[in-house]
Amino acid sequence: MASYRDLKVWQLGMDLVVEVYKLCKALPAEERFALGDQLRRAVVSIPSNIAEGFTRNAPKEFRHFLQIASGSRAEVQTQLLIAERVGLLTREQTKPALLLTEGLGKALHALAEYQHTQTKPKRSH
Repeated sequence: MASYRDLKVWQLGMDLVVEVYKLCKALPAEERFALGDQLRRAVVSIPSNIAEGFTRNAPKEFRHFLQIASGSRAEVQTQLLIAERVGLLTREQTKPALLLTEGLGKALHALAEYQHTQTKPKRSH
């Protein structure tokens, strides 16, 4: 793989950024700087951490950055659910982003597990 931009998880993260930015525009004005700012920061950190980890060229470090991205993904998901519960956004509005967070979570987990196999010491027989 030549670039982090070739990674499916990075692409999914970028798709989630677009969805969340659309949702932030739909928030009431008084929440655009509070919850909206929290959401934007968390969602931007997902593909950013994937990119940073990839460029480290060390499976163990990459896995660490994938774990950070996974935490940010959970943060975004939680904040979207909060926005629903308090009536700032509807389920219909958040559904595309929430579906992306689910798929991204699975992809991040799978890639982190793969990176873990790359850091295990090789056994000699």
